[in-house]
Amino acid sequence: MDIIKKHLNRLNKKEQKILNRKQNIIEEKLEPLVDKVESKVPKSLKDTLDTAFYKSFKIVFEKGTRYIEKLYNKNKIQFNHNVNDYHVSKRPDKSALKKIDKHAQKSKFLNTSISTIEGAGLGFLGIGLPDIPLFTAMILKTIYEISLSYGFMYEMEEEKVYVLNIIKGALTSGETQQKYNLKVDKLADKIDNHINIIYDLDREIIHTARIISESMLTSKFIQGIPVVGVLGSITNYKIINKISEYASIKYKKRYLHNRR
Repeated sequence: MDIIKKHLNRLNKKEQKILNRKQNIIEEKLEPLVDKVESKVPKSLKDTLDTAFYKSFKIVFEKGTRYIEKLYNKNKIQFNHNVNDYHVSKRPDKSALKKIDKHAQKSKFLNTSISTIEGAGLGFLGIGLPDIPLFTAMILKTIYEISLSYGFMYEMEEEKVYVLNIIKGALTSGETQQKYNLKVDKLADKIDNHINIIYDLDREIIHTARIISESMLTSKFIQGIPVVGVLGSITNYKIINKISEYASIKYKKRYLHNRR
């Protein structure tokens, strides 16, 4: 078995582990309580959070990418990828592939750490609305760095749709997650083979905003943190960690498929 196929098999196992992840005992016991509490969350609060994330994605996609790029050295990441990719093309061994992973893993660790610190200070208007654009930017920074690490850009609208579906695939579960996971793979295949994609970016943003706000509310209930309070650092860490783990698998698989 060649090294690239071996790595793809390993990534498929990691992916299946995420897709088949079961609740732990504590989550299982708390689920009925969580459902009960969630049903009592005022619709106005949920709508406010949905809208805040929607507006944040719109702002960042339209005007904020250049500011996010000031937080990392884009040229250096691209240069390192090109050098490492050259070595993979000449001699695709374990060492060469490990170097491809290096920056993606580094950015994952750094961004989860920053999000934890950031989360501890969020929320001076009750649900942290002033800081939602900052948290949204941190989510996108995480994905952008991973994307560049594997040689992919993110400026095209098709890539924005891909990024949004990575977020949805990372933060959902069960059949919904399976659906988004399949969609992510289909999008990657079409983009990389220059096949036209039919999409509605605004609708994709609406769905993504809804899923992130639900993840925050659910996580806060599981932690036992009141809904009206700070956006907890644990919640931030969990969300960024899930997204970075899933994005790393998806972008690396995409890279390896293109290298076969």
